[in-house]
Amino acid sequence: MTSSTSAGAPARAPGRRLLPTEPLLRRLVLMSLVNAVGDGLFVTVNVLFFTRSLGLTPGSVALGLTVAGVCGVFAGVPMGRLADRTGSRRLLLVLGPLEAAALLGYAFVHSFAAFVVLACAATVLSRGAGAVRSALIARALPAEGQVRSRALLRSVANAGLVVGSLGAVLALQADSYAGYVTMLVLDAASFLGVTALLTGLPEPATPASGAGVGGAAEGGRRTALRDRRYLLVTALHAVLELQLAVLTVGLPLWVVLGTEAPAATVAAVNVVNCLLVVLFQVRASRGVTGVPSAARACARGALLLAAGCLGYAAAQYGPAWAAAGMLLAGALVHSLGELLTSAGGWTLSLDLADARAHGEYQGVFLSGQAGAHVIGPLVVTLTAVDHGAVGWVVLAGLFALAGPAMLPAVRGAAVRGPMGAPAPGAG
Repeated sequence: MTSSTSAGAPARAPGRRLLPTEPLLRRLVLMSLVNAVGDGLFVTVNVLFFTRSLGLTPGSVALGLTVAGVCGVFAGVPMGRLADRTGSRRLLLVLGPLEAAALLGYAFVHSFAAFVVLACAATVLSRGAGAVRSALIARALPAEGQVRSRALLRSVANAGLVVGSLGAVLALQADSYAGYVTMLVLDAASFLGVTALLTGLPEPATPASGAGVGGAAEGGRRTALRDRRYLLVTALHAVLELQLAVLTVGLPLWVVLGTEAPAATVAAVNVVNCLLVVLFQVRASRGVTGVPSAARACARGALLLAAGCLGYAAAQYGPAWAAAGMLLAGALVHSLGELLTSAGGWTLSLDLADARAHGEYQGVFLSGQAGAHVIGPLVVTLTAVDHGAVGWVVLAGLFALAGPAMLPAVRGAAVRGPMGAPAPGAG
């Protein structure tokens, strides 16, 4: 899926421009940046806000967020279907203000029940909006530049999260209700800012019913929940998405409980991961040009994730300096694997979808990711945290099986051209 400048790739003159020259992509980048900075501001402080300012216990917060996460898993498909019917941009113009209102509602929570209800509403809106945004990008940007454009958007989003997290330091220092609510208000304002930027985008067109793809009756639209190949690929990629829980849950606990490495190693690992994503996600996507190369990228990335897990396991057996070195080396390899599996996943989620139902298909794929994010902490805890090096080997084996399984899973898939239609001569 390489592209020319006019086809929607991240067109930039090296060292001269921070933003793409293509107007549509530039606006999408600004939307991603605004949204990520807002998220970074509140995500950094939300647990402390819930416990220290709202008076909830850590256990009740964890339970409430878990219930909300489960609700969010089921939001993508119905919201995606709604986007297919009403238009993704039109739906996002409604969802943005609703997300802002749900977030502001946290300032008025005074009970656990109200917290759970609001957390579920906010998560459903967030997960649903994610599927709709993905469908918007799938339809708005030319297919030949999709992967590199999405890589750029992810790099910008990670940079925005870092900026937002740094901005939240003042609220953490103050440790006050007013400081935390300020972060909440700024995050809500970011949703409204993204909505304002959306008003300048045209509503992407949905391909006509005649633009059929393999696996569908002529003129008939496929249904994602009955597309066995797509469901299998979604499940396999969801396994690879467990890598997020490895970084955010397993590794911090492992550093403190299972190794001699200093606790500061956790921060160093996070910095390594964020920097690699910001600097190299676009470069990692360059070789991903279709379904076969995307499957190979997932396979290679999964093997790197497995190697990273083995590196984490080895950190158990050395002194502090050696353990820290092994953990950082594992994080480096892990991050490279994450770059490849992300790029491969975007391509598979787009190229294996029916272009007339991008909302539904993106909803299914992102629901798989959301499910992995919900059960990930439990999986990582039951393996690596509870069983040490043996558990890390089990996780490594899981990645090493799921990634290469992508290759037979996509074998025989139709070769598609722009917007998911069969390429000339395909099939």
